[in-house]
Amino acid sequence: MRDSGMPGWEGWQDNAEALASQAGDETFPVWALVEQDSERIVGVTSLYDQASPLLWPDETERSEGTLFLATTVTDPAYREYRPGCLIAWWALDRAAKQGLAWVRRGTGPYPGLVSYYRDVQGWTVVRTVEHNGVTAYALQRRAEPQPGLAALGMAPT
Repeated sequence: MRDSGMPGWEGWQDNAEALASQAGDETFPVWALVEQDSERIVGVTSLYDQASPLLWPDETERSEGTLFLATTVTDPAYREYRPGCLIAWWALDRAAKQGLAWVRRGTGPYPGLVSYYRDVQGWTVVRTVEHNGVTAYALQRRAEPQPGLAALGMAPT
């Protein structure tokens, strides 16, 4: 992110060690997208069974069956394979298999990322929330099976 000049890289760098330690902590629902042949980690994400109350303040919305996709990070060397999309599709498939209605996610003040999630990955922006002077975006998609996922040669573990 730093090398690409993407805003917000400082926060990721400052928190890299704490985020990495979550992968070995059974209390955090961290998943890794792994290239099958090399077993190289291509991306990681966290998947929670409740959406953020900051982004979904309405109790009725929060009571809907949901997986919340958070802290997704991918290896830029695999950009051409769209690992972030693969992770999102996997979350949609997992939620559908669990009989849940939604996959939700949030992002900070990065309009380009919001546009990407909306225009490329098909997420709907539900609302924006101002918190401590920062704009956060709440996005969601209906959970649905993704039958072609297994044929792509990468599997979250």
